[in-house]
Amino acid sequence: MKYIALITGASAGIGRAFARQIADSYPSLDEIWVLARRREALKELTRERPGIVFRIFALDLSREEQLESLERKLRKERPCIRLLVNSAGCGKSGPVESQDWRDACRMLDVNCRALTAVTMICLPYLKPGSRLLQVGSGSAFLPQPGFAVYAASKSYVLSFDRALEMELKHRNITVTSVCPGPVDTDFFRMGGITLSPIKKLFLVKPEKVTRKALLDAEAGKSLSICSLSIRMVRLAAKLLPQRLLLELMRAVLL
Repeated sequence: MKYIALITGASAGIGRAFARQIADSYPSLDEIWVLARRREALKELTRERPGIVFRIFALDLSREEQLESLERKLRKERPCIRLLVNSAGCGKSGPVESQDWRDACRMLDVNCRALTAVTMICLPYLKPGSRLLQVGSGSAFLPQPGFAVYAASKSYVLSFDRALEMELKHRNITVTSVCPGPVDTDFFRMGGITLSPIKKLFLVKPEKVTRKALLDAEAGKSLSICSLSIRMVRLAAKLLPQRLLLELMRAVLL
C-alpha cells in the first residue's frame, strides 16, 4: 500500500509551509500530494525538494467537477492517507454591506464547502493513526465586525472538527484544528486586506504555525494555537460578555 500526505492550498502560505515541513519530517511517506489552483507555484515547490516524490494536482476546489476528479483518483489508487491537511482558504475584509456577495460566497465555497468535501472524499483512505489537520483561524472563537463572513466560516470549521473528532475516535484518527492569528503570508495581500496596527504586532511566520500544528497532531491534540494572543482571545470569548467583546472588536477592526 502507498502511504501519502495530501495537502490543499499547497501553492502558498501555510499550505506551502506544511508541504515543506512534511517533506522534511516524514521520510517514510511514499508521496506527497499537493493541491492548489496554480500549477506553476506547485512546480516551484517540488523543485525545492528534489528528493521527494510530489504529485501535483492543479485543482480549483470550489468546482464540483474538480472535486470529483480527486475522488476518482483516490478510488483508483486507494492509498493510505497518513496526513491530510486542509489548508486552502480565502478571505476578504470590510463591512458586509460594502462587499460583493460573490466574494462572500466564494469564501464560504472554499473555507467551508471545499474543506468539507475534501475531508469526506478522503475519509475512506484514512487509517488508524492517520492525522487530519484543518486550518482554521483564531477568528473562529469570536465574531468579527469587519471580517464577518470569514470569521463565521472559520467558526464552521471549528464546530465541524469537534464533531468529526468524536465520530472518528473509534478509528484512532486524530482531528486537529489549527487556529493561528495573523500569519505573515500573501493571504492578506491577495484578499485586499489591510492589517490594523494591532494585528501587525502579532504576525507570526507560517513555519512556526505548521511546526507546532504537526507536533500537536502527533500528540493527539484537538486544537493547535501557536500564539499567546489567540490563547487570550479564546479565554476572553469564554469569560467576557460577547457584546463587550464585539464592541472592542469593532473599535479595533473598523
